[in-house]
Amino acid sequence: MPGMAKLKIAIAQVNCTVGDIKANAARITAAVRDARALGAELLLTPELALSGYPPEDLLLRPDFYRACERELAQLARDVAGIDVLVGHPEEHGSCRYNAASLLRDGRVVATYRKHRLPNYEVFDEERYFAAGDAPCVVDVRGVKVGVNICADVWEPGAADAARAAGAELLLTLNASPFHMNKQARRYEVLRERIAAMSIPVVYANMVGGQDELVFDGASFALDAGGRLTHQLPAFAEAVTLIEYVDGHLLPGTIAAPQPIEAEVYAALKMGVTDYLGKNGFPGAIIGLSGGIDSALTLAIAVDALGADKVRAVMMPSPYTAQMSLDDSREMIRRLGVEYDEIPIAAAMEQFAVSLAPTFSRLGEKPSWDTTDENLQARIRGMILMAISNRTGRIVLTTGNKSEMAVGYATLYGDMAGGFAVIKDVFKTFVYRLARYRNVLSDVIPENIITRAPSAELKPGQTDQDSLPPYAVLDAIIEAYMERDESPRQIIAAGLAEADVRRVVGLLKKNEYKRRQAPVGIRVTRRGFGKDWRYPITFRYNDEY
Repeated sequence: MPGMAKLKIAIAQVNCTVGDIKANAARITAAVRDARALGAELLLTPELALSGYPPEDLLLRPDFYRACERELAQLARDVAGIDVLVGHPEEHGSCRYNAASLLRDGRVVATYRKHRLPNYEVFDEERYFAAGDAPCVVDVRGVKVGVNICADVWEPGAADAARAAGAELLLTLNASPFHMNKQARRYEVLRERIAAMSIPVVYANMVGGQDELVFDGASFALDAGGRLTHQLPAFAEAVTLIEYVDGHLLPGTIAAPQPIEAEVYAALKMGVTDYLGKNGFPGAIIGLSGGIDSALTLAIAVDALGADKVRAVMMPSPYTAQMSLDDSREMIRRLGVEYDEIPIAAAMEQFAVSLAPTFSRLGEKPSWDTTDENLQARIRGMILMAISNRTGRIVLTTGNKSEMAVGYATLYGDMAGGFAVIKDVFKTFVYRLARYRNVLSDVIPENIITRAPSAELKPGQTDQDSLPPYAVLDAIIEAYMERDESPRQIIAAGLAEADVRRVVGLLKKNEYKRRQAPVGIRVTRRGFGKDWRYPITFRYNDEY
């Protein structure tokens, strides 16, 4: 119809690398080609797509902004026949901004500066950026397009300002990291904004792993009534076309939602793939124990990297059960990875001989204590790190969130390594992920899943000898750590006071260990990483 406002918008859900500015620009250029092929007139990229997100203290370097500015200008010169909205850091006068610029016909025609600078969870943008305060509404083929960046839409203000300035359609650039149940919250927040604005929203999110963060993509569009019209797949790069016609978004493809186990498993895979790939590691080494944690870590690594990039090492002690050896060998057979068995009994004996004179001078010791247990873990850690040094491959540690919380891990032993794959996965969820992985194909022997968990550092040992049942342990950790509930509240919810006191005490006592643990993939709302900043030395007494 004559006079009808139409606009074809492409979302570029791209996997950018922090600081690889030219390669990121090349990814955007490739997305431009794909978008043009789809007939798009405007391409929307994620937040800080040019620099990658989060650049952290690179944003304190003036030369970093100059490099981004040069590449943005070159990108503008390379773009023809389509408008491109690019996220980038900007230095303007004495201020620095988280910005988005519209490129058209070889130049920058408009720049928006992010209003809301998040300073919570894993975000600390107030450290780096000044806040913008002006709306940005640009005419693109007769449609007035408003621009927001990520946190701008999580509270009222910036989106309303765009609407008041005449926006008929809101585009949001995002670098929103994954955690469990995040997508439902995104829908909820955007629908709150739409209820106030009554205009459609197109939401483009970054995808890929960056240190402990994983960005899931899962970009989408909502019409003026808050109804989902487009949903891109999670954990995959994509360029998708969205058509706007006279105030409405035409219905498009909606990727099917996945169960939470599938989402978390995909996040862990992507985290491993990108951590090793972006840092140039040729492969991974994993110490097997015959237990569920190392089995799951091995499965994730093989799925992420391929069997040819993974080497597993079993290091039995005199306390290793035969079933642990048998189960590990069976899993290796199923996955087809390189495998070594290196018994540690001789090393244990040699350490005992070497330490005997010193220990005798220190006085009589118990027949068995944690010294002997930790020594086994540290011998294993030395072996894994020696193989890592010789091959250049990185050691993936296998400790879970439950263990990290209460210090059920050995410094310089099972904590030795470069990347902690399941560091933010509760033990109870480890079992759910193992079951999910076996639905895809049966790679983890059933006996590993069903047997009682044990560190096997002394005869007949099980984890529950020194910890509450994992269902209880995880419930206490989740309440105290993720929801900031006091021990009094946790006890009132029905958990035994003795268990709560014990777990909270262990959690506080073991902060010094967690500070020395490798970085690991965040999949919950609060992990032991950027969003957990408790002091090591403190004397606060919780409310009981």
